[in-house]
Amino acid sequence: MTETFLSYAQNMEDYVLAKAFAGQSDGFYIDVGGGHVVADNVSFHFYDHGWRGIVVEPQAHLAAAYRVVRPRDTIVDQLVGRKSGTATFYEALEFHGLSTTVAINAEASAGHGVASTARHVQMTTLADLCAAHALPRIDFLKIDVEGAEADVIAGNDWSRFRPRVVLVEAVTPWSMADASGAFEPLLLGAGYRFALFDNLNRWYVADEASDMPLPDNPADWGAMRHLGMYGPPETNPDHPDHALAAALPKTMLPLLNALTDEELARLLPPATDIGDEKTRAALARIAAFHDGGYVG
Repeated sequence: MTETFLSYAQNMEDYVLAKAFAGQSDGFYIDVGGGHVVADNVSFHFYDHGWRGIVVEPQAHLAAAYRVVRPRDTIVDQLVGRKSGTATFYEALEFHGLSTTVAINAEASAGHGVASTARHVQMTTLADLCAAHALPRIDFLKIDVEGAEADVIAGNDWSRFRPRVVLVEAVTPWSMADASGAFEPLLLGAGYRFALFDNLNRWYVADEASDMPLPDNPADWGAMRHLGMYGPPETNPDHPDHALAAALPKTMLPLLNALTDEELARLLPPATDIGDEKTRAALARIAAFHDGGYVG
């Protein structure tokens, strides 16, 4: 019996990527705009299956969780744009996924009741980021930066750093209008072909990786199980981490991604290996329903 795929991503992006990279036991990704370490996360599935990569996440509390849950990843708590320096970052006080460097998008969020705080944040370019880490290869690049996707793409050296697959959020926040005109010409001109629009992202494949098996149409929700479908893990026996969640104090569930090994040792059931990455992954899945992952 085939095991049902467990998706963490907002729009099944990890399911589509997993099908494309089927049989590849390790790989490397760059996740620009990582967001929550588990909830609506594109790269978590791959980390959990032995891959590693670079995650760019300028929001400090989110970046801190990555360092706990995903120690094999390189976490960059800066912005990525057209040039290095500093930029104004509008960090949403709630709904962290709406944080942006685009002032007009921050204003639109404020009009819907989502306030933000403006602060200056260091910015690097994708080319400098790749060069600094001497990347052997990049299997996929995901970009979701609430309207500044073209800036990220413009800051790469596409002759040197060529992900096999690039997926880019392609709709304007709130209005959901097509935003691809700002970035698609850059990718097409860099030797990438358009492959798929999944109603949220546009997908591109490098000319030299033309055999990548991406679908022509959006994936079927019925083909997988999404983590968000389970609800709170401590109350749902079908949740993959139900037994562990039910054994933990409910008041501590929102804090699991921030606790030290010593603190966890006082909470976890006997014989639980705190240092095991699978344990950390389970705790992160549990926390996602309590630490703002699905609401913030």
